[in-house]
Amino acid sequence: MVHQRSGIIEEAARIVCVELLIDYRQAKRKAAQRLGLPPNAPLPDNAAIHAAVLDYQRLFGGDDYLRQLRALRRAALAAMRLLAAFSPRLVGAVVSGAVTAAHRVQLHVFSDAAEAVDVALLDRGIDFEPGERTFRLGDGREQTIPLLRFEIDGCGIDVAVFAEDERRHVPINPLDGKPFRRLDYAQAERLAAQ
Repeated sequence: MVHQRSGIIEEAARIVCVELLIDYRQAKRKAAQRLGLPPNAPLPDNAAIHAAVLDYQRLFGGDDYLRQLRALRRAALAAMRLLAAFSPRLVGAVVSGAVTAAHRVQLHVFSDAAEAVDVALLDRGIDFEPGERTFRLGDGREQTIPLLRFEIDGCGIDVAVFAEDERRHVPINPLDGKPFRRLDYAQAERLAAQ
């Protein structure tokens, strides 16, 4: 059972890093299938896959991985400066470093009028795609939040627009089941300098 679990973890991490599949659930299922396991085989949690992705990138990612991580962190800072009026917070894989070429910068911003973020981007000549993303809250409820997608320096940026009063109610990160770690600009700047 332990050998089976570690096999799924290693193969799922390889699938994420090499095949650029960022959905850990799909990567785990694909790994189990490739290992010839039954469809109902128990799968490891997302935190184990996340840790294995970090390990894989540190071992095999080399300069390409480091360049991608630096580029995403620089783009995150540029986007945070652009959206400074909305108290941006950096979250997700760019914070942990478990990134591939398929990852995008994830930001949370705060405004009681989501359109104000749209206007701020349009005023700066930034074309964006509107959308939505569903987040799970600490009490188990799900909440759909406006999402804006654009690019800075060739890096994808996803901006989730939360209401001002949601600043203290941090949604749950599906990777570890804990509230997202939200970095402010100063913290993100220190991370990018590492």
